[in-house]
Amino acid sequence: MKSKNIPADIRVKSIKEAQNEIKHIIESLEDNKTNLQESADKYARMMHLNNHIQEEFKKKSKEIKSYNLKQTNKQT
Repeated sequence: MKSKNIPADIRVKSIKEAQNEIKHIIESLEDNKTNLQESADKYARMMHLNNHIQEEFKKKSKEIKSYNLKQTNKQT
């Protein structure tokens, strides 16, 4: 899922905030009192949150690789 498909309110969340919301969604999905449509909506939001977390990790990974490359170039 591309970042443009991730809702704006999710894109501004930190990784920790997104993880916490996923935790709450899972807890509510485990509650048998939610109806099917509500469960489907929550599941879709959880998938958006998960994709946001993956994108944030990719960004951080690129930053780390770039930093390490710069440090390696400085040493040579």
